[in-house]
Amino acid sequence: MVRLLLLALFCLQAASAWAIKPVAKYWARPDTLGLKYQNLTLTTPDHAHLAAWLIEPTAGAPTQHTTVVVAGGDSGNMASNLFTAATLAEAGYRVLLFDYRGFGQSDAFAINQNYLYYPEFATDTRAALAEARRRSPGQRVGLMGFSMGTLVGSEAAATTRCDFLVTVAYVANPQHVVAHYQRIRPERPVILPAEAATYSRVAPKVNCPWLFITGTEDQATPLADTLAVAKAASTRQRREVLPVPGDHPQSMGAFVEEETIPRCLAALHRLLAGPVGKG
Repeated sequence: MVRLLLLALFCLQAASAWAIKPVAKYWARPDTLGLKYQNLTLTTPDHAHLAAWLIEPTAGAPTQHTTVVVAGGDSGNMASNLFTAATLAEAGYRVLLFDYRGFGQSDAFAINQNYLYYPEFATDTRAALAEARRRSPGQRVGLMGFSMGTLVGSEAAATTRCDFLVTVAYVANPQHVVAHYQRIRPERPVILPAEAATYSRVAPKVNCPWLFITGTEDQATPLADTLAVAKAASTRQRREVLPVPGDHPQSMGAFVEEETIPRCLAALHRLLAGPVGKG
């Protein structure tokens, strides 16, 4: 019953994409799902304090010697990613969940909800990646971003040491997202930060292995845009695209839905089986 309730909350949060809606209260914590974890406070270079949970692999799972830092979407808080964390922990991965500034119990941050994202969230993601590396000596440490988290996650992977990158519902073209939502929701503007003008330069700079998981019916972040970015990679850049059924919100449950979990984990294992490049 608890799992069904939390899964319903996850879907509700995912459905409210493209409006930055942070939530302060956690409706669940890792131990709600029986996960062993530590409460952490991360500090960014510009002195923001971020709440985080470091979740250990499930007892008895074959260790992957890998820590996955999860960069969440634009609504809720890090509890929205607990089921994804549980899937990864059960597969033997260590997981670091964190809240961007202004989300959950992280430091307050003035947010205009009409913005698609804030570049400060990339700073937060880099801080989480650095902390995970500090706490996981000898392990692979990489990023998994969801929706808005793919924007700031790819930026972090392009500018910080990162052993691998997984993007779910990847934003290949922020301008496309803005145009899409202005067509279907003209009464509400979507604002891009100035940094979005150079976002197209980010993907070519990501040199670590990269897995794209994208919904076949996603109109906000279309599969065609993702394929174009993957095909533009150099021969030295390892990139794989895994299409999954559904639209944008549905694809964000790729590591939650029973139908897609095995395919996503298999693709992640393949990504990590080859030589790991450094971002």
